[in-house]
Amino acid sequence: MSIAIYIAVMAGVTYLIRMLPFTFFHREIKSRYLRSFLYYIPYAVLAAMTIPAIFYSTGSFVTAAAGTAVALVMAWFDLPLIAVALAAAGTAFVTGIFF
Repeated sequence: MSIAIYIAVMAGVTYLIRMLPFTFFHREIKSRYLRSFLYYIPYAVLAAMTIPAIFYSTGSFVTAAAGTAVALVMAWFDLPLIAVALAAAGTAFVTGIFF
């Protein structure tokens, strides 16, 4: 029964987070600063959640840094996401064997 309560609370919180902006902002936001701020929020949150996970996932800073470097270089050249992910994971694995 407690799991159902947890799920209901999470659903309510998720709904409120999505509903509140629609209730408070009835007209278009004209402030360039606020529009720019709201535009970059998802990227900042994604980076804040992803970067620590990258460096704590392997248990070694060297392997994480090597995988991240390969991923950044491949992403810079607009390679497909699956190729970037596989190359980064492979690099971290191979680096882990030697370090």
